[in-house]
Amino acid sequence: MHPPSELFLSHAGPDVHLATELVSVLRRHGVPVWFSRTDIRGSQQWHDEIGEALGRCDWFAVILTPSLVASKWAKRELLHALAEDRYDGRIIPLLYEPCAIHQISWVLPQLQMIDFRRDVEPGYRELLRVWGVEYRGS
Repeated sequence: MHPPSELFLSHAGPDVHLATELVSVLRRHGVPVWFSRTDIRGSQQWHDEIGEALGRCDWFAVILTPSLVASKWAKRELLHALAEDRYDGRIIPLLYEPCAIHQISWVLPQLQMIDFRRDVEPGYRELLRVWGVEYRGS
């Protein structure tokens, strides 16, 4: 499978440090990522920007942590992606911390997860492998 034309990365606000590191690795490996921290500028309406990005991106990844489970906005992003046919088979849950993922969506536990809990390096390798991209270190 080819890398996305643009990957939407969903994360909770308190997990921005995890998201920032992941975005850096993905971009260094040629994977274009829509990331709220770098793609929403102060004068823009963040709600509209998120909606436009969800409508434009062709892959969706979500960083799973207890903070995400508690985030109503991240849940809305994920539920939108789950409802869109074009994201079918293109939603990637990234498990960073044990959390009650069934509270976000009953469908989410059925998707193939990539595990980042012990060490991020194998997680990066497995994620990039989804698109046939060889991991070259972070």
